[in-house]
Amino acid sequence: MNAQEIQKAAVLGAGTMGHGIAQVLAMCGVKACLFDIDEDAVDRGLGKIAANLAKGVARGKVTAEDRDAALTCLSGTASMDEACEGVELVVEAAPERLELKRSIFKDLGERLGADVLLATNTSSLPIGEIAAAALHPERVVGMHFFNPVHIMRLLEVVKTGESSDAAIECAMELGRRMGKEPILVTDTPGFASSRLGLVIGLEAMRMLESGVASAEDIDKAMKLGYGFPMGPLELTDLVGLDVRLSIAEYLQSELGDTFKAPQILKDKVAAGDLGKKSGKGFYDWSER
Repeated sequence: MNAQEIQKAAVLGAGTMGHGIAQVLAMCGVKACLFDIDEDAVDRGLGKIAANLAKGVARGKVTAEDRDAALTCLSGTASMDEACEGVELVVEAAPERLELKRSIFKDLGERLGADVLLATNTSSLPIGEIAAAALHPERVVGMHFFNPVHIMRLLEVVKTGESSDAAIECAMELGRRMGKEPILVTDTPGFASSRLGLVIGLEAMRMLESGVASAEDIDKAMKLGYGFPMGPLELTDLVGLDVRLSIAEYLQSELGDTFKAPQILKDKVAAGDLGKKSGKGFYDWSER
């Protein structure tokens, strides 16, 4: 496995994270095929990538030549056979359901040779349990990207007890090739980033719930007082309240009540207020 020799990749899942991962792969010259079982989701994902690149050109962050080169490297399909044909890398970005991810990796393990790097973008689920479903689990790693993928520099590479040195090094080097700053962590609940970030986010929700301050002022405290680029409640809206609730419930089961979800989070998810993607969360995104 050599990150510099990867020429073709499949990204499974065309949602927020999936289309972002496909974009950064294409921008570093990898032919990236965006797959989803929903053809409309594929089209939406490719459209969002085009919009991101156009915005980058307008802001002077991306040259027109780099935009055109990236778009040339992109394709999309609702056929798994087509997505995986001739790939050296697969990055799975399906919804955060363990059995779904295990079924995907079982299929990938049977379909692809042992030299293909398989990565999951899960933010909290156990990589070892996902990898165990695949043939040659030694070539499976976690590659946890951050939203928005084309802007956030951090990449969390997660190694299992089975991950080979070659797979780990390939994932780390691929991260650098994509312009990321990779960190290496062991497969433990919440890894490093989700575990730390969620504690802050949940406490911010409890403060809002008990009337300590407004959402805007809680976020401002962390941005101006601690140098956070984004406040914990605004970040929760960006990630998705449903995603954060799912992670909190999993980490509570593994690590205890430090990660118990506040009632305000449960209520908002039940009401369909999921953050930016639904138009409303802790903020009203229709006005932002």
